[in-house]
This record gives sequence, C-alpha cells and structure tokens, in this order.
Amino acid sequence: MKKTTNKKQGASASAVEKKRARWGWFFTAPFGIVFLIFLVIPLAYAFYVSLFTYTQVRGNAFTGLANYKRVITDPIFMQGMGRVILYTIVMVPIQLGLALIFALLLDSFKNKFASVSRLVIFLPYAIPGVIGALMWGFMYSKNMGPFTTVFQLFGLGTPAFLTSKGIFGALVNVVTWQWTGYYMVILYSALQSISPDLYESARLDGANEFKIATKIKIPMVSSSLVMVTIFSLIGTLQFYTEPTILRNQAPTAIPIEYTPNMYAQALAFDYNQTNYSATVSFALGLVVVIFSVIFMKLTKKQSGLGD
Repeated sequence: MKKTTNKKQGASASAVEKKRARWGWFFTAPFGIVFLIFLVIPLAYAFYVSLFTYTQVRGNAFTGLANYKRVITDPIFMQGMGRVILYTIVMVPIQLGLALIFALLLDSFKNKFASVSRLVIFLPYAIPGVIGALMWGFMYSKNMGPFTTVFQLFGLGTPAFLTSKGIFGALVNVVTWQWTGYYMVILYSALQSISPDLYESARLDGANEFKIATKIKIPMVSSSLVMVTIFSLIGTLQFYTEPTILRNQAPTAIPIEYTPNMYAQALAFDYNQTNYSATVSFALGLVVVIFSVIFMKLTKKQSGLGD
C-alpha cells in the first residue's frame, strides 16, 4: 500500500515537473524564435557568403577560407583593429573609473541631491547615440560651436577637435559621456544590495569612508565590475556610430575605413565586395569573442564564475 502511494506521489511530481517545463518552453519560445531569425540564421548566411569570392570573369565562385587568409594580411583591417584596441585601452578604464566613482559617491550621500545627480548622470544614456554624436559634432564645430566662444572669452584659440590630431580625444569624450551613466546605474544597484550592517561593523572597528569603499564596497561589487567591463569591451571593439556620424564633419580625420565595422560597411555598400565584407564582419566577431573569453578567464575569480 505504501509503495503504491509513493509511486502515485512520484508520478504526480513528474507530471508537475513536465507541466512546468512546458510553460517554461512556452514563455522562452518567442525569444528563441526571434534569436533564431534575427541572429543565428543571418550569421549562418553571412558565413556561407564569406566562403565565396565574386569576380567579373568567374562570377560568384567558392573559394573556401581564401577570404579569411586575405583579412589576416589586410593592412586596412589591421589598422582599424589597432585603432579600436587603442580606444579600448583608453576608454574602458576612463568610463568604468568614472562610473565607479559616481556610484560610490551616490551610495554614500543618500539625499535629494544624490537622487537628482543620479538622474543627471544617467540622462546622456537616454539620448540616442546618433543624436548625441550630432550634438557633440555641433559643439566641436570651430565656426559655430559653444567651445569657440568659451575659449575666445579667455583669449585662447579653439582646440582642433575634428582634425587628425584631435579626433581621438573627441571620440573618447563622446563615448565616455554617453555610456558612463549606464555603467554607473549597474554598479550603484550592486552597491544597494550590500547589507548596511557591514558598514556599521566597519565603522565600529574604526574604518573611515575611504577604507569602507576600498575594502568592502569595491570587492563586493567585483562581479558587477567584471560584467560592465565586458559590456564596455564588446561595445568599444565594435565602435561604429560615433565615428560614422562625426565623419560628416571630419572626413579627412575619419576615413571611411576608420574602424573594422565601418570598413565592413564600406566594402558592402561602397566597394561592392559583399563576400569580403562578410569575412571582415566574421573576423571582427571572432576578435571580440577571443578578447571577451580571455578577459573572463583572467577575471574568473572576481566574476564568481570560478565558484
């Protein structure tokens, strides 16, 4: 009798699990369909296209990995990669350093001013990247930008933001302004999850606010720091919107192949090399994956993935 009851309970539990699994598939199916249609299938098609080469004589001929051999020795692609890696080295620490400082300050000063400041710092992220780049393009303008007026008030010449020498700093400034608030909100949310009892205990032991920040807060949000670093790393390696928009005002400082993403677009729509464009896109994606995996391996302990 007892065995029969146990069998019935086991069958009932199994039926509940199956029902939950069916609901799980039901709710995740829309995302799975969109993911398949708009990411997996286009990626597979792009890879297929990258295995061909078009010539006037032979038409679209299968050439295997020939395009991938070409991209490794392509000086334009390599220059673009070097440029975005340099941007990554400079921009990522600045963005995340500012985001962390703002998050720590807002977490320490919990008053109305802090609430307003949080909104003000986050606001640039709410502005679309294209609009933000257009706005900064106007501000950088030597003829009508507000910076010209400000520098003239002090008898100084306006810095040449949109020239070959000034464009690097100009783009770093635009992207930092755009994304710092977003990373700040993520880190601030992580700080909110730390129990205030830890801070009280530290203060009773004589720790000041600086020690609490460096010895308690930052180590406890290390997994969030790793996550936003990966976001920033991926975004910077795929640098596209800001240089593309500012190129209208600085065509000599920002060539059409300035970044690998811009190069892939130019190949497809300006040079009519669709196959090679797909190869460049795949090569860029591969570099992004390699960088992300290396970084995740290096920060395995801090991210919590090593547990």
